[in-house]
Amino acid sequence: MSLTNISITSRKIIRYGIYLLIFLIVGRIFLNVGIGIYRKIFPTPPPPPTVKYGKLASLPFPKNGITAKLTYSLETAEGGLPTDIPTQAKVYFMPKTNANLLSLDTAKGRATSLGFSTDIQQVSDTIYKFKNPNYPTYLQMNIVTGTFSISYDLAADKSPIDLRPPVAEVAASGFRSFLSEANLLPPDLTGSVMHDFLKISNGQLVSAMSLSEANFVKVNLFRKNYDDLPSVTGNPNQSNVWAIISGARNQGQQIIASEYHYRAVDESQYSTYPIKTPAEAFTELQSGLAFIANLGLNKDGDSIKIRHIYLAYFDPNVITEYYQPIYVFEGDSGFTAYLPAVTADYYPGQ
Repeated sequence: MSLTNISITSRKIIRYGIYLLIFLIVGRIFLNVGIGIYRKIFPTPPPPPTVKYGKLASLPFPKNGITAKLTYSLETAEGGLPTDIPTQAKVYFMPKTNANLLSLDTAKGRATSLGFSTDIQQVSDTIYKFKNPNYPTYLQMNIVTGTFSISYDLAADKSPIDLRPPVAEVAASGFRSFLSEANLLPPDLTGSVMHDFLKISNGQLVSAMSLSEANFVKVNLFRKNYDDLPSVTGNPNQSNVWAIISGARNQGQQIIASEYHYRAVDESQYSTYPIKTPAEAFTELQSGLAFIANLGLNKDGDSIKIRHIYLAYFDPNVITEYYQPIYVFEGDSGFTAYLPAVTADYYPGQ
């Protein structure tokens, strides 16, 4: 074979090799795109729900006295019911705290870390009251569950009223530091932060329009998202851990009122449960089966336009076994309603 023939053959091999390489690359791209489209149209179904906890305890929605009879219509941004609701969701275990011989000593240590004296008053078998040694502020704690409330006697000392409160971000940071000093800032209490400006009018705390006319800032700390679902409480405008903060420099005068009703969630222990479809949930709302968390400015007999429907986790302020998903319905004028998201078969009486 001549050198010319070898050269021609070599060029052909290189050329066709390049064609083959381009074909393989383009083919791989089209194959991946095709597989992606197929999986989007025909997604792999999730494994069946594990439902290892069996029937769940009913959700402990609070008694807020709202008994209005309402009618509902659907006017969402999507133009209808949401299409991204999964068919199942996780239910997390919430371990209980049991009394032990060290419960009172633990409570005393926490009270001291929060700035309160160990000179205490027993209110009941599990409730103890602690006083700040320097200011008229009191801590009342359940030594078993760890829940507590703080109250400041403004009638005995009005000086916190006269000081301009901090901006919301500073107030929230200060409240977190206050809890952290007593090891009461759990890692999942890192969700959204809501704040309100408050002022005193006719001896009552009422909303203020801005920081400049406020006497205090109320800070609400919410739990983090679990599985990309937000945390909501029985009162949509208030978390289970909140504080009303003054502008005082002395720590003992900074918190005018506070509530701490935190329940731990064990992220390592959960089970999956089937979820109602949005259509089923909306039908139950129309049938009057939902808990109305906030009536807003609506009145008995009103027709509510539902603007937003989504899943969330209900964060209870009482002892319960499970952290459960719910449907949230939001409407005009501040209306909010909740409905258990797990199918009814897994609740008592079904």
